[in-house]
Amino acid sequence: MITRRLVAALGAAALLAVASPALAQDKSIVVSSTTSTTDSGLFNHLLPLFKKKSGIDVKVVSQGTGQALDTGRRGDSDVVFVHARPQEEKFVADGFGVKRFPVMYNDFVLIGPKSDPAGIKGGKDIGAALKAIKAKSAPFISRGDKSGTHSAELRLWKGAGIDIAVDKGSWYKEIGQGMGAALNTASAANAYVLTDRGTWLSFKNRGDLDIAVEGDNKLFNQYGVILVNPAKHPNVKKAEGQAFIDWIVSPEGQKAIAEYKINGNQLFFPNATASGV
Repeated sequence: MITRRLVAALGAAALLAVASPALAQDKSIVVSSTTSTTDSGLFNHLLPLFKKKSGIDVKVVSQGTGQALDTGRRGDSDVVFVHARPQEEKFVADGFGVKRFPVMYNDFVLIGPKSDPAGIKGGKDIGAALKAIKAKSAPFISRGDKSGTHSAELRLWKGAGIDIAVDKGSWYKEIGQGMGAALNTASAANAYVLTDRGTWLSFKNRGDLDIAVEGDNKLFNQYGVILVNPAKHPNVKKAEGQAFIDWIVSPEGQKAIAEYKINGNQLFFPNATASGV
């Protein structure tokens, strides 16, 4: 009897010893996020710093903003980190998110071939540039994937007085893919494309592409972060997810965002304390 008890006790202890590290290693969250935060290299810079601070691993699902929010709606992520404020606010209003926090911003830029068939290079009026692209049927690549960038592109066409769903021709190509793929397609086709500046600065396969239009206030690009509502999805890791949000909007997290640069160029500008963004 004593031997059995001893074996049982040792077995329990051994099981606990095996289980404890496994449980510790499982301190992780899933963040569904826009492709730009991945393609730009920002997460490669931020996540090791957060892991060192918190011990929490972050597994990133890189998608267009619309898909990233859908992932959150299904409860397949703990946090969403995206850049389409109207969609983010609806996500919260519909009860899928707890609260939206502004994190950082950069801007969109219109990229095009150096030959500039639409004659728009150096301009700062995005509406005028899009009108010229349409008027000259210059090739244009659209992500067409319901991402934040795609939403911004559609908004800009509308602001230029163009109903792209009706007015597009063979010059306008939707690829249904992420920002990197859209830039690669534009590079191969010598076409215009809208991108966030962060992804552009980190993009290597530029070919004959260059910035055609930048600096219009309409190209402002704000990012927000939201905890998926655990009342809607009990599997959400509330404490760990909120810890990530608290860190990313803290002075330490904001400093880390500001310090991320490529060739001396800052890709994102922290603004967690700003109002109305």
